[in-house]
Order: sequence, then C-alpha cells, then structure tokens
Amino acid sequence: MLLLKLAAQDLLDLNSRDRMVPHLAARWRYFRGGDASGSERSAWAESLVSLANDLVMSGRGNVEMIVECAATLDEEGRRDPRLIDVVLVGQHPQEHRLSVQLVELKRWSRVTRLERAAAGMTQVRVPGIEEPKKHPALQLREYYDAFTGVRGPLNGIEFECGGFAYLHNATQESVRALTDLDAPTGVYARVYTGDQREELLADFRRNFAAEGGASAAEILLRSMGLRNTPLLDAMICSRGDDTVFTLRGRQKTVADQILEAASKVLPDHRRPALVPDDRRVVFLVRGGAGTGKSAIGLQVKAELESAGRTVKYASGSRAFNGALQEHVGYGDREFRESFTYFSSFVTPPDPPLDVLICDEAHRLRDRSTSRFWKPEQQGTQPQVDELLDASRLTVFFLDEGQSVRPNEVGTTDLIKGAAGRYGAQLVQYDLQEQFRCGGSDAYIRWVRAALGVTGEEPERWTPDGLMHIEVADTPEELERVIRTEALAGASARMVAGYCWPWTKPLGKEKRLEADVRIGDWHRAWNAYSETFCEDGAPPSKIWSVHEKGLDQIGCVYTAQGLEWDWCGVIMGEDMVRRGDRWVFRRGKERKDPESGVKRVAAPGSFDPKVKAGSVDDEEFARLIRHAYHVLMTRASRATVLYSTDAETRAYLKELVGELQIHGLRPTWENLPPEARVPHLPRPKRERGKRRRNRNKGKTQEPDLRLF
Repeated sequence: MLLLKLAAQDLLDLNSRDRMVPHLAARWRYFRGGDASGSERSAWAESLVSLANDLVMSGRGNVEMIVECAATLDEEGRRDPRLIDVVLVGQHPQEHRLSVQLVELKRWSRVTRLERAAAGMTQVRVPGIEEPKKHPALQLREYYDAFTGVRGPLNGIEFECGGFAYLHNATQESVRALTDLDAPTGVYARVYTGDQREELLADFRRNFAAEGGASAAEILLRSMGLRNTPLLDAMICSRGDDTVFTLRGRQKTVADQILEAASKVLPDHRRPALVPDDRRVVFLVRGGAGTGKSAIGLQVKAELESAGRTVKYASGSRAFNGALQEHVGYGDREFRESFTYFSSFVTPPDPPLDVLICDEAHRLRDRSTSRFWKPEQQGTQPQVDELLDASRLTVFFLDEGQSVRPNEVGTTDLIKGAAGRYGAQLVQYDLQEQFRCGGSDAYIRWVRAALGVTGEEPERWTPDGLMHIEVADTPEELERVIRTEALAGASARMVAGYCWPWTKPLGKEKRLEADVRIGDWHRAWNAYSETFCEDGAPPSKIWSVHEKGLDQIGCVYTAQGLEWDWCGVIMGEDMVRRGDRWVFRRGKERKDPESGVKRVAAPGSFDPKVKAGSVDDEEFARLIRHAYHVLMTRASRATVLYSTDAETRAYLKELVGELQIHGLRPTWENLPPEARVPHLPRPKRERGKRRRNRNKGKTQEPDLRLF
C-alpha cells in the first residue's frame, strides 16, 4: 500500500490546486475499504504540508515523500497493517548512498507522562484523547525493523536510515515527557517540535543532498516491489529456468498452494502408488490487469518442469504466446512447444498432462473451432471441458474485465460449473496488488471510471508519482512522443481502437497499406501476416517486441497481455463523448475506386468480431469499453491519449488536467539512471535442449521482480 509518492515541492504544488487530500482519500478508500475520517483528512492537509514546506525551506525540495505506506506486501496482508505516515527518500550528502528517514507526524500540542510502575516510558497521555497513546518512538522502532529487517525493502542495500516524530503544533516544553531520560532511544527516536524548526532544517541538510531524490526513490520503489521487470525481459534473462521471479504477497501464497496441491495429488513416478489417486484439483485465480497472474503461472510452470512434471502453458492470445515463443524462446524448440492455445486440446493428450496452466481464461470459447479444420477436427464439447480432460491439475487465471470478443465466455461461473461436473476440488484466490502501470492502483481505477467500466464517477487525474497520463492534440504529436521515447531507449508502441479497415499485405512484396488515416497522417496496422513483410515489417505475433513494430499500429488483439514503458492510445469514433455519456458507433466501409482498398465511409467500429449481426447494442458497448480498458493499461510509466473526435479529446483533457508538474513527466531523459532499463533484444539461437536448473537450493541472479 502506498498513497502518494512525490517530491516535497511537487506535493505542495498538488496541494495548492486542492488535489492532494481528495487523491489521498480515494487511495485510502480503495486500500482500506472505507472512507478516511475527517481527522485523517485534516492531518494530511496540515501535517504533510508542514513537513513539505520545511523540506523546501531547507533547500531539499527534491527529497521524495512516500505517504502512508506499508514496508512490505506481507505487512499489507495483515487485517490492520502498520502504515508509516511518511518515508523521506534521498541521497546522503557525504556517503552518497540511499538516505531514508521514517517520519511519524503528530498534531499533538501537549503531552504528559502516564505514571506506571514499570521502568521506561512506553505510553503517554494526550489532552483531549481518552486512551493512552504509544510513544511515537516505539511506533518508529516497529517501522525501522520492518524496513531494515531480513524481509524489508532496505535489506541488502547500502543505506543510511533513521527516523523522527514531528509535532509541529507543540513546543519542547509542552511535550518534554517524550524526551525524558527514560524515553526510548535509537536512530529512529528523535523528536522535533515547532520551535525546533531550524534544528530540523539543519538535520534535513545533514541527511539529504539537494539532488538525487528521484534516483533514491527509484531504488526504494524497486525494492518495495513497485517497479518491476517487464515480463518478456524477465523471461529472456532467465530463459525459462526455475526460480525466475520474486513473487510477493498474495502471489507467493497462490504459487505455493498450487505447488503443494501438485505434490499431494500428482503421482510420484519414483514411488508408484498401490492405489492411484484420482482426485482432480482446479485453481481459479482472479485479478485485474497487472496483478501478477502471468508471473505466477510462469513461475509455477518452471518449478513443476524442474521437478519432472509434464506441464503446458495455454492461452487464448496469439500475441502473448507469439511473443514468448518467438522472442523469448527463439531457437529453443522445447521451450516454444511448452506454450500452446486453448484450442489445442480437442483430442486430450494420452497420458494426461500433470498440470495445464490456462492464462487469460476470460478468452475461453464456447467450442474449439476453426474455419481451417475439417469437420471431424472441430470441438464437440465446451472448451473448458477439453482443458479439464487434458490434465489432473488445472489452473485458470481470469480477468473478466478483459473480455473483448462476443465469443469469449470465460467467467467465474463457467469454471466453477465445469469443476463441479468433473467432481474437482475448486480452490479460488483473488489478487489485488497492482504491479503494472507503475504500481498505480489509482491509475487503473481512473481508467475504469473514465471509460464507464465501473459505476464510479470519473474524477480528474491526480499525478501520484507512479504513473503519468497526457492527451495529445494530434496523431503527429502522439507519434512524436512515442518515437522519441523509443529511440531514447524506452520500450514504446502505438495502439488504436479497431476503427479502420484492416488490409492484408498486398502483392508479392507484401506491402502494408496505410489503413489508419487521420487527416494527412497515415499509418499501417501491424502486419496481417505470419511472415515478414516489405521493409522488414514483422508479423503480427511479434509486432509488440520487434524493433520494426514501432512503424505500425497495434490493436487490442495484438496488445493484450503485453506491456511497454510508454503506450500511445488512439481512440477512434467507435466510442465518443457526448455531454455526460459515451456514445458507441458501428462504422461503414467503402471501396476506394482507384486502389480497390476498403476505406471508412462512416466512422465507428470496424471490428468484424462485433458486427451488428453478432452482438446487440448493449454487448457492443461493453466490448468496446473493455477493449479501450486493455489498451489504456499496457503502459508501465506513461500513457499518451488521442481521440479522433474533438469533443472526446476535450473531455479527456478535462479529466487528465495539466500535462506535467515540476518535471514529473517520466521521459527517458527525466528518469534517474536507475530507472533506465532498456528493453532486452531477442536472445541468440540456442544449441541443444534448454538447460534446466534442478538444484532447488540454488539462488539465481538477477532477482527479477515482476508484475
């Protein structure tokens, strides 16, 4: 949990526009399940601003303030997690290493001793508060241990760490009880009051350099698990070996439970059982985009393979599988063949697989069919039943909010019903922690509310230091931003709603037609091809990862399941804003008399999967919303929006607000060096079979933290 991460000067700017407290309150409601109290809100408005002002006055306005956070995901799992008011992060001026100060903010103006027989002061009395309060230094000791302990984010990092309580409404005399001889001591036990302000400013200068706050915060955020290695990069580093990813919180719980179930239910080939165990187990793991579903699945796959189990990883996405097979598994046949599709199990394997992992289960179809198959090859039973027939233990990863085709039937009820028919034990988990979009739950909620996916009222975007949004005035501007970042070293792509016809490559040279046309700006969709096209344009299944993919526009079907640092999203006229509501349109095409190529006659959706004859208006609107929800959650740092409709563009600008405040725009140039992690190239072709690490006690490097 983390409510806000901003430099002190940026927090003051945010507060001056009356956007700090509403943002904190919205984040609090999401994480804690209830509204922040009036006293909590007034404390943010008063104490945070006071602390930020002091940092700026000391010349340390670039020090980062991480507000209301838990030290670890394990801590967040507690019923009442310990949340520290502020973590100040910067660079130490002499040691040139990470410098952290843990801060407990109190608005107390007076404190008296609580007389008790036991030695040492553990509690104090605050006028106006009935119950005794714990000495702030004892709270800070708990935070210090959580941050610096074996499982804490500072473990293994060169750091300077301390802490203090700040009672800005008090004087030294009015809270002398906090600093008596028997008060707690330690590097975290300092107490500052309003009349010690100059001493506090001097300590800020001793503990923090004037610059370097962004770099220091990046180091800490990575260690806290809020900055993560993109999935494909992590897989390239590991080449699919076990102990690939560092799973955290609920992720680790789910993975451990799947592995434990496998060890209990699946036969031990070394010790055949006298009586076969015929039990079946179905795991249903639900979570939104970026909650780590694929990370869990890929880790479980690697560990089960290492233990000698037969495992397949199935998906309904050609883009996701293609990227893994062609980019990660280049030249590694065994690795490539371990990834397959839901439709690959019309005929069940004999013997059945030990484990089948089904990612993106929301893309399950009613039946496994293809226009290229003979009648006898078509599926005759529900596709979910084919998957259960294929293995003893089946794992489904599901996000019903990403269903974008009318024939996608994967739901919780569908999987529960199938498990019941097979007499399988169903184990269900829900993931909540957000690891994509910079770990910004606020951004995910903003997207869902803005598109009307949820019933929440859309609110103006508040920069939170984790994710960035901006609205371009023209497609040229959007492309310029995306190309600039890609050429600088970031991963970046342009995607669009399916609002233009899609022409297959033309002629023997496989020329791509510039179907996406906005005024004088014309670009091609990613290649509708299995092979490379003219000028080296990659086939659609690797468009997302090939360097030449930057020249084409992707759609929801080729972007789903993938991510980039920057993503430019073009909204077409299939979804436009009119007044206080969204209007959804179906497009009409015409044939260009000169080229014979299809063009737009009436703007709207040209997705052949959502034609008027296949879905009604309500379902059409739902699928279009979901498609843009997928496209707008592909970025890990920044999303650039552009709508071809002027009124919609104005609405988006109103929601997004100003472009940037004090350099928060995460361009490659603005990023600290620690955050400049280039996208990895495709690995070289391997010789022989993939190496497997069977030494379970061996720790592999690097420690890849993945969404």
